[in-house]
Amino acid sequence: MYDSDKRKLLSLLCHGAIFLSTLLFSIGVPIAVLLVSDDPVVKDNAKEAINFHFNVWFYGLILVPLSFVTFGLAGFIGFVLHWGLTIMAVLHILQDPNQPYRYPFIFRLV
Repeated sequence: MYDSDKRKLLSLLCHGAIFLSTLLFSIGVPIAVLLVSDDPVVKDNAKEAINFHFNVWFYGLILVPLSFVTFGLAGFIGFVLHWGLTIMAVLHILQDPNQPYRYPFIFRLV
């Protein structure tokens, strides 16, 4: 049996770290949790958060130049998706910490 409060806290840290995504070290939080934790649900959440970081960076490389052409609309849509999906992940973890969250529409490298 794993401690549900610890599971919830570590999973929230993994997904919540994306709020610091403008800083490159934000991906270090889920990587550290992945390396330290032995809880399979926390490990799955950490892997998903790492994958989401990679996707945010990849789509950012596409949307930032595109936002100049669309007068900021592409950047705004990317920002809303980035924050919206992260908020959905946090709410999911708060409701059911025993089930790992899976982001929709992302590529999974880890």
